[in-house]
Amino acid sequence: MKNRVTKILLILTICITSSVFSQITVNSLSELMPYLDDNNVSVKLKPGAYSITAEDVANGLYRKEVKLKNLSKVLLLFEGNNSTYDFTGVTLNIDTKVLQAYGKIQVHELQIIGNNNVLKNLTMVDNGSVHDAPSRRATNIVMDGSHNRIEGFHVTTKGSFPYGYGDAFGKGGKTVIKHRKHSACLIRGESNHLKDSKFIHKSYGHCIFMQGANNPIIEGCNVIGEVRKTDDMLKETSGPAYDVGFMTVWGYKLPKGYMLSTGEAGIRAYNGGETIIDGKEFRRGTSNPTVLNCTIKYMRTGVTIAHATGKKYVEGCKAIACENGFSLGSGEAVNCSADCVFGPVYSTTYERDKNYNAEITILPPSEPYCNGSGSVAYIGGSEHKITFHGTDEVVEKGLVIKVGGQKGNIRLLYGNFPHQNDFEGSNFKLNNFSNYPVKLSNKSFGVKVKSSGKVTDLGNSNKVTKI
Repeated sequence: MKNRVTKILLILTICITSSVFSQITVNSLSELMPYLDDNNVSVKLKPGAYSITAEDVANGLYRKEVKLKNLSKVLLLFEGNNSTYDFTGVTLNIDTKVLQAYGKIQVHELQIIGNNNVLKNLTMVDNGSVHDAPSRRATNIVMDGSHNRIEGFHVTTKGSFPYGYGDAFGKGGKTVIKHRKHSACLIRGESNHLKDSKFIHKSYGHCIFMQGANNPIIEGCNVIGEVRKTDDMLKETSGPAYDVGFMTVWGYKLPKGYMLSTGEAGIRAYNGGETIIDGKEFRRGTSNPTVLNCTIKYMRTGVTIAHATGKKYVEGCKAIACENGFSLGSGEAVNCSADCVFGPVYSTTYERDKNYNAEITILPPSEPYCNGSGSVAYIGGSEHKITFHGTDEVVEKGLVIKVGGQKGNIRLLYGNFPHQNDFEGSNFKLNNFSNYPVKLSNKSFGVKVKSSGKVTDLGNSNKVTKI
């Protein structure tokens, strides 16, 4: 009798569990919306193309909001826990005019604030002009809560101002041209995971960035931005840059000879931010980020997580035709690669950077060279172990691996931002298995260099070994 009761209870449990997690198919966005705050549901949106327009907003749809430091209007807000949302075969077209439809309030197109949710295989497209800027700022995806996963997304980001100049005319508090940014994906919260997603980034703003995130994982993602030569910008005879005489936020006229990304970072971490987990607000930096097997092309940086704390780990990542490849401050970059066609494969962020362990392969050029800084890499700080690999095919005359001294970065000319330039480089190991030359500046000392390329030593107490 006891065994029979146990079997009946087990069958009932299986039936109830199966009922709770059986997949529900919905046929429209309006049918989907009631499930976004549910727990323990599995929902599939019928394949097809769906749209969200400014007219929808005017008619009172998509009025969810999240208030942390600033109020955000959210089109699709996922508030439940332990749920799965399958968007396989779904394309969501969001009119760029929606970014202005709420007035001067930031807009998040999709945001998660619940826990343990999975969202997969959604194609999101900002439908409109690259110049349809938000009234304030916008982000396609925001991940809060804990242990959520976004997987298999394909996101096209458009709509910002000014577009086409990168950060030459401002990015933070000080601006020459007032800007309204639009970023693609903001990861916050606890142990959230962005996986196997592709981003086409045609906007002034970061592509993937982290604020207030603990243990975030970015894996298998592909970022493609856009770049422009400063020479081409200077040829304009009208527009916002022309109207300010091409006078940059750095205090001098835009120089020729550089390539700038029209966006910002491919993958970036910040040392401040806010997030919401279980209804509680937290203000904190980013800690323990992991970035795996990602490819970043045509962005201001490939992977820059120098401002994060804790364990910083990057593996199997590739930066192609970016202004800068990798900047970790400290931490590990394992089996990574980059070209130096527009800027260095690696650059030290601050002179205090310490214990950066990196193995980077210098790739053959993917584009004609426009590297105004003249840097293959720039290394300052101390106690690193850095290894570069590269064949003769990658070597471009006039480019050099720099240890300390002047960076030559477009943002650091004429004494601008002196705290970010002219570093000391000391007491670290550099293994250069490429034939690029190494220049040890007069601000280098105690550096142990093994190099296939020629080494010029202007420093003190350095040890140079020819490979």
